[in-house]
Amino acid sequence: MSNTSVHTPSVSVLSDFKEITKMRLAISVVFSSVAGYFLGAEVVNFVAVLLLAIGGYCMVGASNAYNQIIERDLDVLMDRTKDRPIPAGRMSVNAAFIIASTLTIIGLIVLYIINPKTAMFGAISIFLYVSVYTPLKTRTPLSVFVGAFPGAIPFMLGWVAATDEFSIEPGTLFMIQFFWQFPHFWAIGWWLFDDYKKGGFFMLPTGKRDKGTAIQVILYTVWTILVSLIPVFGVTGRLFLTPYAGAIILVLGLGMLYYAFKLYKNRDAVSAKKLMFASVSYITLLQIVYVLDKFLREWI
Repeated sequence: MSNTSVHTPSVSVLSDFKEITKMRLAISVVFSSVAGYFLGAEVVNFVAVLLLAIGGYCMVGASNAYNQIIERDLDVLMDRTKDRPIPAGRMSVNAAFIIASTLTIIGLIVLYIINPKTAMFGAISIFLYVSVYTPLKTRTPLSVFVGAFPGAIPFMLGWVAATDEFSIEPGTLFMIQFFWQFPHFWAIGWWLFDDYKKGGFFMLPTGKRDKGTAIQVILYTVWTILVSLIPVFGVTGRLFLTPYAGAIILVLGLGMLYYAFKLYKNRDAVSAKKLMFASVSYITLLQIVYVLDKFLREWI
């Protein structure tokens, strides 16, 4: 019993840190950044990869902590967020602010060590997420459009970290993840519509779970697939995809599109949840295919 009581506070603090920084989301963002790095690097520097992972986690964690400070009064109203550290009373606003500020400083310094451009894009990402996207969530569905910009930076950020350049290659990676944001977040907005409504968040393009929103989900899914296949045609500089890899991406995209059409047909929360999981699978597997395709071409 004494051992349990001794360890409980530290376990609770670690759990709250993971929640205030949204650890799973932060790790997925780090994954995107590292994938972008491997695509851009001619020679992999694993110290740079480690710095990118640390800096990326810090920046995403800081953004999420600031977000939870700003939305603490709204988080109390929603079932999915009412047990977060601040609304549940386990963490003070001051403590959360110290965590967010510390992570911001560490993140910027670590990314700057890689190169200044990487730190600049990291700073832009956190500014847009906290200062523009977060306030707009309760005002307009256009918040998803604004949020798509910081959300699309990580994949691109890795390439910039590897090359210290911003050109057509990282621009293409940015566009892939930019268009992907829309069906992904609209699926979440549809699935959790009632809960978001309690907090006054406007996530769906029409403001309703209707045919118009479902059609836009399909259209942006198509755009995501098309943009993802552009590197097959050899027009994106060093970022190239073989026809074989392109075929895999197309199949993955058609799988995501299938669930988008299912949402249009059924227009229910279950279909939206399935589309959300399909979208996460798509972007994760796409990044893996891109990286494997590059290294297999170099090895064979």
